[in-house]
Amino acid sequence: MSKNRDYAEKYAEYAKEQMIKYGIPASVTLAQGILESSNGNSELAQKGNAHFGIKCTEKWLENGGSYLTYTDDRPNEKFCTYKTVAESFEHHSEFLKNNSRYEECFALSPDDYKGWCDGLEKAGYATGKGYSDILQNIIEKNGLDKYDKEVMEAGYGKGLSAGSPRNDEKETKNENSYSFPIKRNDFLLVTSPFGVREDPLNKGEERMHNGLDIRTNHDDVLATENGGLITSVNNNPMSEGGRSVTIAYERKDGGKMEVTYMHLDQINVKEGERVNAGESIGISGNTGTRTNGEHLHMNVKQITPEGKARNIDPTAYLYEIAEKGNIRTEVMYNGENMLSKYEKEDSLKTGAGQSTEEWMKKLLSSEDSGLGMGGDPLMEMIMALYSGLMVMANQLDNKTTTQEKMESATNAVLDKKIDISKLLPQNGKSEILLEKNGKIFLTSTIDGNSIKHELSKAELNSLNRAIASETMSDSEKSKLVSSTLGQIIATKQAGQNFEMEMQKNYREGEQLKM
Repeated sequence: MSKNRDYAEKYAEYAKEQMIKYGIPASVTLAQGILESSNGNSELAQKGNAHFGIKCTEKWLENGGSYLTYTDDRPNEKFCTYKTVAESFEHHSEFLKNNSRYEECFALSPDDYKGWCDGLEKAGYATGKGYSDILQNIIEKNGLDKYDKEVMEAGYGKGLSAGSPRNDEKETKNENSYSFPIKRNDFLLVTSPFGVREDPLNKGEERMHNGLDIRTNHDDVLATENGGLITSVNNNPMSEGGRSVTIAYERKDGGKMEVTYMHLDQINVKEGERVNAGESIGISGNTGTRTNGEHLHMNVKQITPEGKARNIDPTAYLYEIAEKGNIRTEVMYNGENMLSKYEKEDSLKTGAGQSTEEWMKKLLSSEDSGLGMGGDPLMEMIMALYSGLMVMANQLDNKTTTQEKMESATNAVLDKKIDISKLLPQNGKSEILLEKNGKIFLTSTIDGNSIKHELSKAELNSLNRAIASETMSDSEKSKLVSSTLGQIIATKQAGQNFEMEMQKNYREGEQLKM
């Protein structure tokens, strides 16, 4: 196999994922990566996972984006670098999508690689002549257009979500015939989306995640459509996916959508049974060898009438279900409604653009927080303080990108703790804890002694005033909050020392009486 084909095979899933999300032909993305990164062997690719040679903008640098200097058109130019190759592919797509020069390309069909190659050259993507011919030669010599066909066959045509009906077979919306897999009033909370990610069980290794992980708490797992056929049931809790159920839903063209639920605690159906939308097929859990906490892993395959199966992004399938069933529940991941990427008119983008504080308050008030916060004035004070301290912790940890901030916010709510050790450097490990009864605690370690103090209403007010101040800089706010927390700990420590001394004196007095 040639180096070009080796590269294409290695990164095909990355390119196809970008085609699904943005409509850029996978073949074109791969050809550009082959050309610009020398099949992944260039200095930028090796040292910075940069496969497309995108130069840094002022905004990239202001947001703390990493870079390497490299001589291109001019000496020592700054080029964007990334933690992973997947991030490089994503940034390349965003670069094209957000640049008006390439607007005409996005009007083309996602499988029109020739039109895309011509459009990129016309828009001035590369300074050298014959850029379109070079890309087309790479695509055709290595058969890269097969990846475009795979995506199109999976139902991701222009403006068409996976499995959704074509214009000539639109279905009437029926709210009783469709359901999301977990019942939530506001939103499903996604803890890990479809796509390439760091393996949660093998840190440092990248692995394709072919499903969608949804936060659960021993919930009923529901069939999503009427007439589903149970095609597979696995009752082995020690298999990789644990207890699992697969349901097939037929399509008018003779194809099928296959939905698999994994890591179930309990299964309520048998192979060969039929189920309808909203019917419980089992209870969510934490079974299996590849799981590190309770969640529902949802995998979706589209099977063509010829029997060819492809894994697709379950979010696209959920969008189809939401459209057919008029379901307005959001599917949220780190503050973003994932359904919005399939919505043409942006009517679902209610979660886009929200701040870290807004996302945390939304999470804290949700069914998945396990806290039931919101509504009560005291709970509102606690939510404001908790989200404010999270923002402050992000600043001290130098977390500048939106993704980093949102991930920290999500983890802070799900783990119910924030590490504020950098706010109190004079102490040991210090944290803010939330407990299920809605109480908020400050914990710290001093000289090996642990201190745990429930914050009073007065202390909540004092801290919130400091965080919300419009007259102080971030640095001044941090110093005031640090001082206030330090005083609380010092007072608590003095009280504990006094009690210990009193107990010591009492024991010594009792011994003298004896």
